Amino acid sequence: MKTVHTIADLRAALGTPGACAFVPTMGNLHEGHLALVRHAKRHGLPVVASIFVNRLQFAPHEDFDRYPRTLTRDSELLQGAGCDIVFAPDERELYPQPQSFKVVPDAALADILEGHFRPGFFTGVCTVVMKLFACVQPRVAVFGKKDYQQLMVIRQMTRQFALPITIEAGETSRADDGLALSSRNGYLGAAEREEAVALSRSLRALAEGFATGGQPLAQLELAAMSALAARGWQPDYLTVRRRADLLPPGSGDKAGALVVLGAARLGQTRLIDNLEF
Repeated sequence: MKTVHTIADLRAALGTPGACAFVPTMGNLHEGHLALVRHAKRHGLPVVASIFVNRLQFAPHEDFDRYPRTLTRDSELLQGAGCDIVFAPDERELYPQPQSFKVVPDAALADILEGHFRPGFFTGVCTVVMKLFACVQPRVAVFGKKDYQQLMVIRQMTRQFALPITIEAGETSRADDGLALSSRNGYLGAAEREEAVALSRSLRALAEGFATGGQPLAQLELAAMSALAARGWQPDYLTVRRRADLLPPGSGDKAGALVVLGAARLGQTRLIDNLEF
């Protein structure tokens, strides 16, 4: 495995454009990231993984400065997963000038749910992903379903800009108790880690309640948020949406085309999760 830190070295290592598979990350890797690398390996192409903590997608009050930078450990994990090239630029390499040109996604998709609670987040995501796509020039890029809305935003951006890149989704990796793997799980104390699985359980209960019928969706969502809050969480949303566009389901939308999504803060740690049903 080769590690490069500049765009010039990356392009020299890659050679022909459009001849690799790409997994973008912010580092501090876990099994979920490695599963995405193994997914990318199926294409029989060289696999590039980027490690870059993107300032543009963090609000001033969020955890940019304390987000763990663990390049040595990450590189060892990536090598074990079969990654071929690690692209680990610093900020000056990826943003040699202030990034005044930005990719602003469709508000109908990007200003709801995560975008509502984290204004500007998806502009930061789209801008860095577009720049990474320009650097790596992959044929395939793999994003995890855990960041469900992000996956949809990136797919829409790729279609609308007619980028010659296939966006593939990797399934969410979970711990044995059902907690979705996340780099931010490392912020949790022992008691918080034990409690954290309540988010996925609440989402599953909400999905089951909707599929069963008998209660209005708004009532089910309010009850789910109230139950989580009673356990000491600060929920932002627990909601049922259509997979196609993340809008609330209509009377004709049934299980099989829906997703339940949630975001909530446990102590100082904000967790997100989703389940298709």
